[in-house]
Amino acid sequence: MEDNKELKEANSEEPRQKRDSDKLGIEPVHPLMLKMAAPLMVSMFVMALYNIVDSIYLGHYSTDSLAAVSYCFPFQSLNIAFGIGTAVGMSALLSRYLGAKEYDKADKVAHNGFILAGINYLIFFVVGCLAGPLMRMVVTGDTGTITEDAIVYLRITQWLSIAPMVQSMFERLLQGTGKTNFIFYMQLSGTIFNAIVDPILIFGFFGLPAMGAKGAALATVFGQLLGCVLGYIFNRKYNKEIALSIRKLRPHLRTMRDIYRIGIPSIVLQSVGAVMNFCLNQILGSFSPLAVATFGVYFKLQSFIFMPLFGLNSASVPIIAYNYGADRKDRLEKCMSLGARYGICMMSVGTILFWLFPEELMALFKSPPEMVAMGVVALHIISLNFPFAGYAIMRGAAFQALGKSIYSMNISLVRQLLIIIPCAYFFAKIGGVDMVWWAFPCAEVAGVTMSILYTKRIRRTIINKMTPRDKDGNVIEAQQ
Repeated sequence: MEDNKELKEANSEEPRQKRDSDKLGIEPVHPLMLKMAAPLMVSMFVMALYNIVDSIYLGHYSTDSLAAVSYCFPFQSLNIAFGIGTAVGMSALLSRYLGAKEYDKADKVAHNGFILAGINYLIFFVVGCLAGPLMRMVVTGDTGTITEDAIVYLRITQWLSIAPMVQSMFERLLQGTGKTNFIFYMQLSGTIFNAIVDPILIFGFFGLPAMGAKGAALATVFGQLLGCVLGYIFNRKYNKEIALSIRKLRPHLRTMRDIYRIGIPSIVLQSVGAVMNFCLNQILGSFSPLAVATFGVYFKLQSFIFMPLFGLNSASVPIIAYNYGADRKDRLEKCMSLGARYGICMMSVGTILFWLFPEELMALFKSPPEMVAMGVVALHIISLNFPFAGYAIMRGAAFQALGKSIYSMNISLVRQLLIIIPCAYFFAKIGGVDMVWWAFPCAEVAGVTMSILYTKRIRRTIINKMTPRDKDGNVIEAQQ
C-alpha cells in the first residue's frame, strides 16, 4: 500500500515537471523577465516596422494616400483593441490557472478565447461593409481622392481582419506559457512579407498595375495571414500546455465572462485611443489634410518607441499573474519594480531620439517642407510625456495581471477623453495647429498621478494580503 501511494504521488508530479510554464514561478525574476521580454520586444519592434512600412511607401506614392490611411487608423485601432483586449483577458486568466495548477480550466480558457475572436471578427466584417458611408462622413475637405482611397483600404483590412484576430490569440497562448520566442518568428515573417510585397502592389512592379492604398491593404492582410498560419503551427507543435482541438470549441459562458472581466477594460483602454485619434483627426482636418497626415506619421513613428515597451508589458503580465496565482508575493513585487524602472528608461531614450532627429524621421515619408516643420514641433512636444507613459504602461501590466484592468481603463478614459480632446480643441482655437500637441503632456500628468494612486491601492488591498509561499507552494512563516 505504501509503495502504491508513493508511486501515485510520483506520477501526479510528473506532468507538472514537464510544464514549461512552471519556470514563471521558479527562475530568478530578473533574467526570466529579460528572457521573456527580449523576443516580445523585438517582435513588437518588428510589428512597428510592419505598421510603418505602408506609410513610408504611401508617402512616396502620394500624400493623399498617406492621409487616407491616417483617416482609417482609428477604425483599425478599434479592430486591434478588440483583438488584443480579448487576447489579454485570455492570457492573464490562462497564466493564473497555470500558476494554480488548474490545467483543465486553462484549456477551457484558451478555446473560449478563440470563440470570442470569431465573434469579434463578425463585428468588424460589418464595419468593412459600411466603409463607404463611414469614410464619406469622417474625411473632411476632400475632392474625392482621399475618400476613395480610404474606403478601399478600410474595406479590405476589415473584411480580412480574421487573420490578425486569430493571430493575437495564438501569440497570447505562446506568451501565457512562456514561449515568447515563437512570437518573434510570427511577427518577423509577416513583416518581411509585407516589406517585399508592399512596393510591388503599391507602385505596380513586375507588370502589375499600381494599386496605391489598395495594394498597401492587400500586402498588410496577407502578411497577417502568414503570421496566423505560423501561430497555429507553433502552438500545435510546441505548446504542450494547451491541446488545441476543434472539438473543444464549445462555448462556456462563465469562462467567456471571466475573460472579458479582465479583457474588457483593455478593450476600452485601446478603443479610447481610437476615439481620441478620430477626434483629433477632425480637429486637425479643420486646418489641412497635411495636419492629419502629420498626426498619422507621428503615430507611426511613436510605435517604434511604444511597441517594445508593450512587449515588456506583455512579458510582465504572465509572470505577475502566475506568481499571484501561486502566492509568490516576493516575485510579484520584484517584477513590478523592475518593469517600472525599465519602462521609464526605455521611454526616456525615445524622448531623446525625437528631440535629436525630428527632421530625419519626417524625411522617411518624403514629407513636403510644410509637413516637416509641423512634424518637428509635434515630435518635440509630444515626446516630453514618454517617460511618464513608460511608468504608467508598466503599472498597467500589474493591474491586468491582478484582475484590476479597470484601473487602466479609468486612466485611459481620463487621459484620452476627458483631457486630450478638450485640451486639443481649446488649444486649436487659441493657438493654432502647433498648440494642439500640448494636449498630450497635459494628459500624461493626470495619467501618471492616477497610476501612482492605483498602485498604492493594489498594494494595500491585494499584495499585502497575499499568503507568502515558497516555490513548492509551502506557506512561509513570518519571522518573529
